[in-house]
Amino acid sequence: MEKNKKNQEIAELKEKFGNSTYFYITDSSTLTVEKINKFRRLCFNSGIEYRVSKNTLIRKALEQVEGNYEALYPLLNGPTGVMFSTDGASAAKVLKEFRKGNDKPVLKGAYIDSDIFIGDNQISVLAALKSKSELIGDIIGLLQSPARNVISALQGSSAQKIAGLLKTLEERAN
Repeated sequence: MEKNKKNQEIAELKEKFGNSTYFYITDSSTLTVEKINKFRRLCFNSGIEYRVSKNTLIRKALEQVEGNYEALYPLLNGPTGVMFSTDGASAAKVLKEFRKGNDKPVLKGAYIDSDIFIGDNQISVLAALKSKSELIGDIIGLLQSPARNVISALQGSSAQKIAGLLKTLEERAN
């Protein structure tokens, strides 16, 4: 590869890594052209960019990006593909779905919002991650729960009992 092309590839990868808080490093060696095309199509349909690049270029790009990527450097050996996604779980879900009928691609590691996950055994954990909007929805639901309980208690038959008790206490006070 010519030096200009290498520098261009490093610049493109640097931009991708700099703008992405979620990426997965995979090994898709031994997949046939047909299977890798099917995997790429599945990634594309899920909004994930899949890119194969040389390990040295990936490492040089990561070294130029602000962040703590040192734990990923030992994973950069053999055939390497990088999956860039907009959330933490979608790439893991794609890998999990594709691996139902295939033994590859293998997850070498993942960078999820400054956390690093290493090893193929992390796919289930990563696939179960909730998105930011799902977490916010869960928190709002938890915050609304006590208010709902009070309102439903006041609307039920116990509300009539409470009203009767309050009326009796008021009459005794007079």
